[in-house]
Formats: sequence, structure tokens, C-alpha cells
Amino acid sequence: MKNIVILISGGGSNMAAIVNTAKRDHWAEKYGARVAAVISNKADAGGLAFAREHGIPTAVLDHKAFASREAFDAALMALIDQHDTPDRPVLLVLAGFMRILTPGFVAHYAGRLTNIHPSLLPAFAGLHTQQRALDAGCKFAGATVHLVTAELDHGPILAQAVVPVLPGDTADTLAARVLTQEHLIYPRAVAQLLQK
Repeated sequence: MKNIVILISGGGSNMAAIVNTAKRDHWAEKYGARVAAVISNKADAGGLAFAREHGIPTAVLDHKAFASREAFDAALMALIDQHDTPDRPVLLVLAGFMRILTPGFVAHYAGRLTNIHPSLLPAFAGLHTQQRALDAGCKFAGATVHLVTAELDHGPILAQAVVPVLPGDTADTLAARVLTQEHLIYPRAVAQLLQK
């Protein structure tokens, strides 16, 4: 059984999309995979309740309790690696996890650490992507699923979805339209990784 561990910081809508797709499409039978845990760096992350309601073990590791980014990442790795064995390798999925990870952490999960970003990478890496797309006069926006590397939002692209920028769009309306596509492409990209 392949264990999927999902990291969140907030509402967890992409996590929920993956959990629902895994159940609907029978990932356990098809790919020998399950969502083994959901971990958040924030105790009030709304996605934790969803995970618990679906019988998924949860954990909270508050980054503010650590003196350094490296110390937090080391503790996070120890928590994740409880689900990582030679016959059950962890696929680590960042789903709105709002922490920049250290190079050591990224190297530890190289090739099995994914993220979703609300832009058509390599354009608009980092924050405030929708407003930046609007300010640049873009006609299209979108989302990208990628493997995580030490360079922020620049890993190999696994999937992308494109949405039009409509007249009168605000950052919020554009973000909402992009989010509906995120919920479609992230589970698909994870399923493709599970088949490798």
C-alpha cells in the first residue's frame, strides 16, 4: 500500500478533492494507495475536521513552536516518516501548505513531493498570483501541479489547467475560477504518480 500524506495550512479544499477522488475512483484497489494522514502547521486549519470526518489520522505541528525553519522541517519529516516504509513509500502532497520548505526536506522526498500553485508556472511564482496576472493584463490564468525542488515553484510540471481572464475579474473571482480547476487537476496528477 502506498501512503499519501497531505500537508495543509487552511481549509484543505484540494486535500478534500484528493480524498473524495481516491474514494470515488477506488485508489486502494486500483493503485494500492490510501491517504494515510493529513498534517497541518495550524491547529485551526479547517481541513483537519474534513480529514477526521473521513477517518483519516491527523496531526498538528505548529511551526511557531520551533526556533528555526530547519528544526520545524526535521520534526515534520519525523512525523511524515512514520508512514514511510520500503513497502509503503510516502507520496507527499502539499495542498495549501503555506511554508517554504528547506533544501534538506525537499531532498529527503525528492521525486515524491508535489505542490499545486495558482498560476501557469513559470509565470507568477510566489504569492498574489491572481492580482499579478490581472496587473500584467494576462488573457489567461490557471493552475500548475509540479514536483517540488529547492527552487520555489519551479519544479517539473506535472499538469496545468487554463482559465480565461474575464472582463471585470477581480483577484477573488479569478482565484475562485482557478480553484475549481485545481480540484480537477490535482487528483489526476496524483493518480498518475501512483501508477509509476
